[in-house]
Amino acid sequence: MNPTMGEETAPGNVAFNTTHWSVVLAAQGESTAADEALEKLCRAYWRPLYAFVRREGRNIEEAQDLTQAFFARLLERRDFDSVRREKGRLRSYLLVALKHFLANEWQRARAIKRGEGRTLIPLNELLAHAGADFEPADTLTPDKIYERRWALTVLEQVLERLGQEYRDDGKVVLFGRFKELLAGEPDHLMQAQIGDELGMSENAVKQAYHRFRQRYRELLHDEIAHTVAVPGDIEDELRHLIAVLRS
Repeated sequence: MNPTMGEETAPGNVAFNTTHWSVVLAAQGESTAADEALEKLCRAYWRPLYAFVRREGRNIEEAQDLTQAFFARLLERRDFDSVRREKGRLRSYLLVALKHFLANEWQRARAIKRGEGRTLIPLNELLAHAGADFEPADTLTPDKIYERRWALTVLEQVLERLGQEYRDDGKVVLFGRFKELLAGEPDHLMQAQIGDELGMSENAVKQAYHRFRQRYRELLHDEIAHTVAVPGDIEDELRHLIAVLRS
């Protein structure tokens, strides 16, 4: 899947002051908005961090418990002073924090009985959604697995948001056909075939796919913006995501 649709420049119209990570970092003390933003981010990063823990050698049950305990601790302590000072990116911050947690606190976390304490995300929800790709590949290092799962999770979120927009507009079939074309540029034959299936002219299909690509780029830019502390980091994170997917 090509995340940038031909690597065209992503739009810069994100309202940065309302992104999840900036809301979390700007919060002082208790904040409902910050709590909600942090929990959304935790949900998005559960699988990448779980994959890292699994590749570190933990079994499935232990990795699930440790990942849940890590996020519960994160939500309880909310210690982001170092991130504020360094204007850190969420992707990097969480991996460093998890490594520290595993090195120094996993024994305590292991003592938490399964099913007790704060459960951030129901495990059956995650496992049902993830399917076969939930477990990490044996050929990658833990850090590479984390990066790979992070990149794929970002793209999954983008497609979910885009798909919901098309569902709301009653264009489920059109979305499905365009989603299949993400890996490359559709040729005239593909456009004509889609037009025949949906009762559209080839030119109408071409224009609709152009809008699909544009919206995809906008949502990708928006998803990345949610995970950095300053606007200047967005383009770097986009380039990093592309590099991870190509490696």
